[in-house]
Amino acid sequence: MARPVKTRASKARAREKAEPPVDAPSNDDVAPSLALLDGFIESLKVEKAASDHTMRSYRTDLESFLRWCSRKNVDPLHATHRQLRGYLGEMDAARYARSTINRRLSSLRGFYGWMSLNGYIGADPTGALSGPKQNKHLPHVLKHDEMTRLLLVNASVDASGNPREQTARELRNQAVLEFLYACGARISEAAGLTLGDVDFEQRQVKIFGKGRKERIVPLHDLCIETMQRYLIEARPQLLGGKDTDRFFVSNKGNPMSADSMRKMFKDTVRAAGLDDRLSPHDMRHTFATDLLDGDADLRSVQEMLGHASLSTTQIYTHLSPARLKQAHNQAHPRA
Repeated sequence: MARPVKTRASKARAREKAEPPVDAPSNDDVAPSLALLDGFIESLKVEKAASDHTMRSYRTDLESFLRWCSRKNVDPLHATHRQLRGYLGEMDAARYARSTINRRLSSLRGFYGWMSLNGYIGADPTGALSGPKQNKHLPHVLKHDEMTRLLLVNASVDASGNPREQTARELRNQAVLEFLYACGARISEAAGLTLGDVDFEQRQVKIFGKGRKERIVPLHDLCIETMQRYLIEARPQLLGGKDTDRFFVSNKGNPMSADSMRKMFKDTVRAAGLDDRLSPHDMRHTFATDLLDGDADLRSVQEMLGHASLSTTQIYTHLSPARLKQAHNQAHPRA
């Protein structure tokens, strides 16, 4: 059996996992920064309503930096621009993925910016730092037949259209998948959905995105039907007497976490025989692309996705050459 090829990104991830914990740094100058790190993470939660996933990512990145400071005898509170540039350079020399380096740089900027703003340090040493240029990748979009196969795994009918009995667990899984595809929600937004956020009468859902920004997104009939079936038939069984206002609940009756949804998605992808690299976020990409292919205007898609900038939404226009040709033919005076 052929051994899997290790890419630069996979090697970098392996190195990250192999790094030792930061519980007992050898450099005494690092200790005060650990306390400040806790304060910074708390500020993300209180001031920016950051998700658990975001806070965990910041902490992981900054603890990695503090380990480097400990090894290099660098005082994090007095780190210079040159020292921080050396930190980024070492990661590049070790062939870390560009995305990893840029993510850690973003974490450093946030941390040092917060410390400077609150008077813990003087000038922010990250101001002039720049990360490596990243190759631009278009979002991965599921094809129509791939989406069909994915949504058939837990469906009330099989691939031939024959009805089948659904367990409470399958009803829940189907409702989550239909919801993700119907409104382009992020997985963290689906996990945070409450009973009060879903308005079946108005056929819409209230979604709280990054920074707790609220947006209203319509729901189509099939999604509403699936979610109502789950709510009436499956959710009481899964709760087993427990009580929560979260819309989606786990097999043990607790709020279904984003990590649990990711695992469920991966299991469904494998059961459908699709590419194991697919992620729940690809449902969001597919939602946006399908709307644009169906002649939705870019501003409406931006609002439904909760993008702060239209430029973020515009990347989806590059996924459909046919749509660009259609727009050109309709708008150009010589077409």
